[in-house]
Amino acid sequence: MENISIFLSKFWGWYLIIFFTILTFNPKRILQLLKDLKDQKFVILISFIAIIVGLLNILSHNVWENDWRLIITLIGWSALFIGLSLFIFPIKTSKFLEYINIKFVQLIYMLLFIIGVFLLSKAYGFIYN
Repeated sequence: MENISIFLSKFWGWYLIIFFTILTFNPKRILQLLKDLKDQKFVILISFIAIIVGLLNILSHNVWENDWRLIITLIGWSALFIGLSLFIFPIKTSKFLEYINIKFVQLIYMLLFIIGVFLLSKAYGFIYN
């Protein structure tokens, strides 16, 4: 299980850092994503991807221990929950995501960065228990 935790920590850490960097240097991208949530074909595609990523994460790493590995599990469950919500309730979920992004955009950016750095530091051994 430790190898899977390290692998997913690297994956999610790099993913969050890359996503943070893209949004930092191209903030119009988030507005484009919110605009695309009005297109039902886009929403279906994104919801399927989120469901698949969430399920793969949960099936390979469903660790409910009180340590850093819980973050990886919560990311997987969040991806699954958002994917299912977008597929079942596309309009309500899109409006909710837009509201969250408008109200908490700076907090979300910082969380992406902090969680990404934390996961990478755990994966590469910069932070020990």
